[in-house]
Amino acid sequence: MTVVAPGGTAPGPQLGQQLLDAKFAVPQPRPGAVSHADLVKTARSSDCRVVAITASAGYGKSTFLAEWAAAEDRRVAWVSLDRFDDDPGMLLVSLASAYCRAGLGSADLVADMTGSVSVLGRAAPRLASEFRASAVPFVLMLDDLHVLQSPDCHDVLGVVISGIPGGSQLAAASRFEQPHLPRLRVSGEALEFGASDLALDAVGARQVFANVRVSLTPEQASAVTERTEGWPVGLYLAALIAKGSRSQEAAITGDHRYVADYLYREALIGQPQDLQRFLRRTAVLDQLSGPLCDAVVGSSATAEHLRRLEAASLFLIPLDGRREWYRYHDLFREFLLGELRRTEPGIIMALHLRAADWYEANGSPAMALEHLLQTTERQRSAELMYKLALPTYQAGQWSTVRRWLRTIGDANIERYPPLAVAAEWSCAMSGDPAGALRWVAFLDAASFEGVQVDGTASFDSLRALFRGAMCATGPEQMMADAAFAVAQEPEWSPWRGTALWLLAEAHLLTGHLDQARDLLIAAFMAAADTGTVDVTVTCESELAWLAMDRGEWQDAAGRLGRALALIDENRMHDYFSSLLAFPGAARLALHHGDPDEAHRQLTRAMRARPSATYARPYLAAWLRLRLAKVYLALADVATARQLLREIDDILIRRPALGTLVDEVAEFRRVLASSNLTGAVGSAALTPAELRLLPYLQTHLTASGIAERMLLSSHTVRSRLKSIYRKLGVSTRHDAVQKATTIGLLGA
Repeated sequence: MTVVAPGGTAPGPQLGQQLLDAKFAVPQPRPGAVSHADLVKTARSSDCRVVAITASAGYGKSTFLAEWAAAEDRRVAWVSLDRFDDDPGMLLVSLASAYCRAGLGSADLVADMTGSVSVLGRAAPRLASEFRASAVPFVLMLDDLHVLQSPDCHDVLGVVISGIPGGSQLAAASRFEQPHLPRLRVSGEALEFGASDLALDAVGARQVFANVRVSLTPEQASAVTERTEGWPVGLYLAALIAKGSRSQEAAITGDHRYVADYLYREALIGQPQDLQRFLRRTAVLDQLSGPLCDAVVGSSATAEHLRRLEAASLFLIPLDGRREWYRYHDLFREFLLGELRRTEPGIIMALHLRAADWYEANGSPAMALEHLLQTTERQRSAELMYKLALPTYQAGQWSTVRRWLRTIGDANIERYPPLAVAAEWSCAMSGDPAGALRWVAFLDAASFEGVQVDGTASFDSLRALFRGAMCATGPEQMMADAAFAVAQEPEWSPWRGTALWLLAEAHLLTGHLDQARDLLIAAFMAAADTGTVDVTVTCESELAWLAMDRGEWQDAAGRLGRALALIDENRMHDYFSSLLAFPGAARLALHHGDPDEAHRQLTRAMRARPSATYARPYLAAWLRLRLAKVYLALADVATARQLLREIDDILIRRPALGTLVDEVAEFRRVLASSNLTGAVGSAALTPAELRLLPYLQTHLTASGIAERMLLSSHTVRSRLKSIYRKLGVSTRHDAVQKATTIGLLGA
């Protein structure tokens, strides 16, 4: 599976490597920076697993972390967090990437963070487990933690923190109090540094001024320190003003109406006009390089500007050792953006568009999309988003697609109907059948005459595919929709395999097993040719079931082996398209007399089944029916009955499922006539309980979980009691441990 660069991007090899190097490289300490060696010593000698550095901008948090990293003899994993990490999936990829770049893990760990629909239930505990098992002490340093605004990000971060082992630490710098701190304070696991710890004294002030060749008397140092309250960036700016001021005495005392805005203006106005313009206009960029800045400001002199700024130490931070990529100090960038909005508001959109053009031309269309989303170019944004959605999904970055969809908004999705396909798929994947139904209804009523940028033959073909996938009115209409799409999509289309598979499912629902088998083989071949892994897995699973029904166990074993290998390789364990492989593997294991393997595969399917809803009713019902049959073979009547009840809930909403309805009725008769009356083991967790289970790993109370899940506190408490009862535990900690042991949490 492809591992993408920060922000879900997949840039060209050279650009991608440069951006990754910048994100995970420890910044070089600024020459002449005032040392905080005493704080570094305190942090390193502390037994606390978490060190929190919390102060507003300009207090040297990043500089402190860099000094600590330089003094550290443990492995250091560094992440410069950015706005693209404000997504739980991408955050975990970044944390795992930093860990591996520090020589602490393999590339498989990064791959394990991708593709998971359940980042809280699967990926986060997997990473925590990796940390916990580390034989080498390490320090994971997170700079700019305040960019994480999503509660989901803080939930997964809390799980990851729980895995930091003794002798290792997580150090995080943030402008605001970090959400995990209150809980860690109570347990004595957090060491905290604040603004008062990072503030400079008179000795530090004299060093700052000496670095720009301005001498201070002890009295002057005390005065300017008092005026600035030891704010490091304030002292630095005051030193710059003093250096260029004719009235040095007044500058040193800080009597220039000491506010941040004034000092910033001094820092900007003291530069030549062309450099001022460069500073303002390049502030729209998260990272800066010479070629990118050339394209954005329309000049060939930007490399010289960057060198001049770095030489002057004017709030420009190098991001790599080659001095090719930089970023502005956050505080300075915020000021520059304000100046840009004040002086040149009409050019901001053009700047973002130029950046988008450059990124797209340099092999990073996803970064181009990030800039387009800052403009009113919604048509181009929607087209590029739709073009990127399928490959980004296939690369395992489904959380990135969901973030894009949230950013562009439903209204803009409706203005570009093909993008509603990605919205429907997102809802179906995340277990939101009502949302999926809404988008299918929109697609059904919409019209589109534009060019299909993803290679689909036509919008009508695409609409027929997704209408058929819902199977809202029965297999006959599903078959007609699928046949229309098959006739439309050429052999090279990325959607042809899906269309053939859907037609095969319709034939299965109408009892045409031979035709279904032929179509599944054709769909498998088409999907393999276009790299559509999810369709490949589903076809192999369906063909294996048909083979087992005919007694062709060797053929079934080969197909299931290939399907399971693809699921593992692409981390698709939570995808509903993968779910049919697990009960098939359980049935095969029982045939071979291996009940332990059967139970392992059943657990995988039961854990992931919340994603199988009436958005794809035939898959959801078939999954549960096949699971129920294997559970009955294992004499677990209680679980078989529970699965039958879940099938009934699906049939209430989608009663026209052809021969599948008859199969369910037949199984109901078999179950009723069974001599078995008990259950082997405890009752299985329901899909609703499985959705709640991952939150037990977090610090959230029952009320907090209710707020996250948009449920009532009563509902959450009721489900918690049921989870405890079914797992045979009495505490939250024991529930997590038991769920992890039996495979319901973690990798």
